Amino acid sequence: MSTAAAPQRPLTHGVVLDLIRAARRISRVELVDASGLTGATITNVVRDLIDEGLVEEAGHAESTGGKRRTLLRLRARARFTVGVQLDRSSCTIVIIDLAGQLVARTAIGGAGYRSPHETLCMVADHVDSLLDSAGVDRHRVLGIGLVSHGPQNLDDGRLLSLSPMPQWHGFPIVADLEQITGLPVLLDNDATAAAIGEFWIGGVDPASTYACIYMASGIGGGVVSGGGVYRGGTSNSVEIGHVSLDINGPECSCGNRGCLEDYAGPPAVIAKAHTVPGLAERLRFTAGETETLTNFARIARAAVAGDADALTLIRDSARYMAHSAISLTSLFDLDAVVLAGQSFATAGSIYVEAMQAELDRAGFARDVHPVRVTLSKSGADAAAIGGAVLVLRSEYTPRDLRRPDGRSLRYGSSRATALPLTAPS
Repeated sequence: MSTAAAPQRPLTHGVVLDLIRAARRISRVELVDASGLTGATITNVVRDLIDEGLVEEAGHAESTGGKRRTLLRLRARARFTVGVQLDRSSCTIVIIDLAGQLVARTAIGGAGYRSPHETLCMVADHVDSLLDSAGVDRHRVLGIGLVSHGPQNLDDGRLLSLSPMPQWHGFPIVADLEQITGLPVLLDNDATAAAIGEFWIGGVDPASTYACIYMASGIGGGVVSGGGVYRGGTSNSVEIGHVSLDINGPECSCGNRGCLEDYAGPPAVIAKAHTVPGLAERLRFTAGETETLTNFARIARAAVAGDADALTLIRDSARYMAHSAISLTSLFDLDAVVLAGQSFATAGSIYVEAMQAELDRAGFARDVHPVRVTLSKSGADAAAIGGAVLVLRSEYTPRDLRRPDGRSLRYGSSRATALPLTAPS
């Protein structure tokens, strides 16, 4: 985050706030049990959070024979964050509250052939409009989570890619968007954001290890284990779209050969559609690289409707995706694979069916445990919501989901409990 952001809160405050968020309603006594902190510490931390306007008392628990315990909950509308997913073809902007609930969203055209500064001015205008229409006070906005494709330099807030145009390479997008909006900006990978966002919205077992495969114009990935995202050395990890399926395949823009994107990604599927006599005309393709998502959606809709040519193209894409998912499960011993992003919105069920069948047939650890393939609960908005969630995490929640006594936190649907690190998932 920019230096304009609020100072990082003590770890104890982050632990307590995250436990209250996960539990929805929880007593101080339960916080002591779940956090490993002392009663006096919990009393002080809760008082600070109430004084800051982030937490409030919310009635009493049912009596168990003694004094009824006072319950605590977040003041969800006390703070907000903005998430922006941006690539050449699309831009989605969302606002979420402190509890991670969606408040407002809008979708606009992507960067196209605009310059970086022109694009960011466009994004800033739509952020302002969305905040105004939602009635959100800018003083309650913690910041903007801007997510896009990689590679990225998160320390400098720059994209290190020639896409969508060469002038984007090395452009200080974080500094520029902060100057335009006056808000702190956090940059991250779109697939990583989608993966951690799925954890926050309750789309996965919070104790599980899962991968998120994100497909918009391209294909990316993210892996989360027990609420912690795998980042590698520079947060440019799990780039599944650029893992080779054929060393003799076509040369990819990344420099590798036979990458997954070149077989399964929307541009590849569209290119194959142009080789099928009459298909592009029948589906009324629109010319131009910025129309990738539109044309892919037309193929997906036709496939779902039973068009044989379109269905063959989508099934071929799904088979390549399934092959790569098997590699992911072998590398990370996954419990689940979540499919997120605009390009899964229409024909996602075809991808789920193909990938589930292959993982059941050829997953390395299939005799030990199943790997479930599902669609994201956030769908096409997954990356934008994840970007907004990452701002919340940076401001209010601990980076390491462990108690001060070394035991890990596990979150359930109604309350949070602590389990030993060795406890089975």
